[in-house]
Amino acid sequence: MRSVRLFGGAAAVLGLTIVALGNPALAADKEPPSCAAITFRPVPSGLNDGEQNAGLYKSRFGKIEVVAEVKSGEAQNYFVSVNGKKPAPVTGKLPASVESCAKAKRLGALGTPPASCVGDKLAVLIDHSGDHRYVVLYAHRGSEWHFCSAGGA
Repeated sequence: MRSVRLFGGAAAVLGLTIVALGNPALAADKEPPSCAAITFRPVPSGLNDGEQNAGLYKSRFGKIEVVAEVKSGEAQNYFVSVNGKKPAPVTGKLPASVESCAKAKRLGALGTPPASCVGDKLAVLIDHSGDHRYVVLYAHRGSEWHFCSAGGA
């Protein structure tokens, strides 16, 4: 939505009350969503070996990148980077809010991560509960989403 600007006091002449919409100060007060999922495409075959960017999502709350580790032109593993750093690995069980967020977004159950994360689609689940933010990577293989990794950002 846009705010309306009238020139030369036309608002007073017309007797209009103008409300400013889209005020940046009001937007700064908003909190990030408590549960979100963003999907990414995998990298194409034939890329140079090393780390290759598979996707980027940027908002006022931060920057999320999905990165592929490529060997012999094929992605061998994917991982998530938040604001330029890998999230700290989560030790122990993830909170129930992460499980309910994954269920709400129709992603797979949490569990033991595989040795490598590959698939025909990727999804990053973000659970923002209280002061903690959890970032969970999923890979889509066949007809199901599979848990790959979880970190705290």
